[in-house]
Amino acid sequence: MKTIFVIFDSLNRTALAPYGGDATLTPNFARFADRAVTFDKHYVGSLPCMPARRDMHTGRLNMMHRPWGPLEPFDNSYAQMLSTAGVYTHMVTDHYHYFEPGGAGYAQAFDSWSFKRGQEYDPVTVRVAPDVAALREGYDPRHYPLDRLPEGTLTHRSTDPLAYRRMQHALNAEHMTDEADYPLAQCFASAFEFLDGNKDADDWLLQLECFDPHEPFMAADRFRDGDDSRPVLDWPPYERLANSPEEIDSIRGNYRALLRMCDDYFGQLLDWMDATGAWQDTCLIVTTDHGYLLGEHEWWGKNKMPCYEEIAHIPLMVWHPDHADQAGTRRGGVTQTMDIMPTLLELNGVPVPGEVQARSLLPHLANPDAPAEDRTVVFGLFGGPMGVTDGSYSYVHYPTSTATDALNMYTMAPQHMTESFSPEELGQAGMVPPLGFTKGARLMRVPVAREVKEAGFAAAADSAAGSAVYDLRVDPGQTTPIEAPGTTARLQRALAETFARHEAPPELFHYYGLDDVLSETAAPKRSAG
Repeated sequence: MKTIFVIFDSLNRTALAPYGGDATLTPNFARFADRAVTFDKHYVGSLPCMPARRDMHTGRLNMMHRPWGPLEPFDNSYAQMLSTAGVYTHMVTDHYHYFEPGGAGYAQAFDSWSFKRGQEYDPVTVRVAPDVAALREGYDPRHYPLDRLPEGTLTHRSTDPLAYRRMQHALNAEHMTDEADYPLAQCFASAFEFLDGNKDADDWLLQLECFDPHEPFMAADRFRDGDDSRPVLDWPPYERLANSPEEIDSIRGNYRALLRMCDDYFGQLLDWMDATGAWQDTCLIVTTDHGYLLGEHEWWGKNKMPCYEEIAHIPLMVWHPDHADQAGTRRGGVTQTMDIMPTLLELNGVPVPGEVQARSLLPHLANPDAPAEDRTVVFGLFGGPMGVTDGSYSYVHYPTSTATDALNMYTMAPQHMTESFSPEELGQAGMVPPLGFTKGARLMRVPVAREVKEAGFAAAADSAAGSAVYDLRVDPGQTTPIEAPGTTARLQRALAETFARHEAPPELFHYYGLDDVLSETAAPKRSAG
């Protein structure tokens, strides 16, 4: 099987025409939906970027055992498994987090990969000690980051890392004088190089993974709304909404512009499929890792707030040449990010490992009349509020304990997002027995570090309303919690059962107040070590 797997980062479902968005904004996503099977209740799992990708690679939820981190030595990655089975795997990406310490192993799981530089603060233009004032002189004065930078010189060891990152973004933007310089354009050019060179071969997977439309929302001029001379507000902080209506409109407008650019380049891929006849023998999948709040619920971004529908409910569309008769149809069963792993394996006749908790999407493709599975899924960030949904109701479950010191990370890959675990952290580590999915390997149990707490527990600390249930059938925007004790108990039990299936440590049950939710026979028996 030939497979093209396209991931756009932070692709909002409701912004796409197939999901009710402006048809003039994303005509090519609509064009693909006319041919593909569209999934209406597809949800995230672990968040954000790297945790979501570990879910994808392994068919299991990452968030019960650690936050952001690499592939573990014992993980079964679909890229590695396909390669072992004779399927060539190649990734094209501009997602620079793959090449930080906390992203180790994902790109290397593929037979080959191509990395395009310059997204966000990934340095494609290097200045050791740039002077902000001098940078302003030669830079487009509309651009947002420079308006917010302090005077003087910024270095990579600045006491204000956010300011340095914005400065690096500004330097990168100087490099992008032509549309072809944009990382998105470079990704698609590299993908077409692979496709043109291998269209006559069989048994390959191309993963085309684009950082856009992730912030900063910087699109080529032809995708912007007319002759817009306003400041380019393109990088909102992950904070409460505190902007003027004009600023909100500008930020949303820049997201729309970048979404147009993504749609245009995705359309070029569809053109290639048309021109080469690849629809006859090539599977095409498009999805995202998570959504993004653009002012809904009075928030920007993700991570610090509950995983509202705008973040958790994501697009998924699949074309399979063996099911061409299903073109333009939709599926209403609940599916999840981790389902990608067994799907890619089964597409290529590779057995799914026993520890996988995900479900293949292939049965959904074959039969539109099959009743939707009775499935409840769980999603969230390590240590933050958990989301639970059955597709009809959504439940936000906050931690009930403030004893975050009791939480631990379980790993054999001691890396944070941008650095290794410190000697102090490793000095507190202990070894615990293997889990069912670690292939006999014991694990380090490492107390949660201060900086991880600050990132992972921000949502719990910022809770204004606490745990709540929403009826998505009448309130998809989650504006009005309902009183539904029976539904709350059912979804809370589903959360505890998901923890148990994934062998979550006992302290996690206590942290979320789930100690007594499961029966004695179903409760986890493993010692914390």
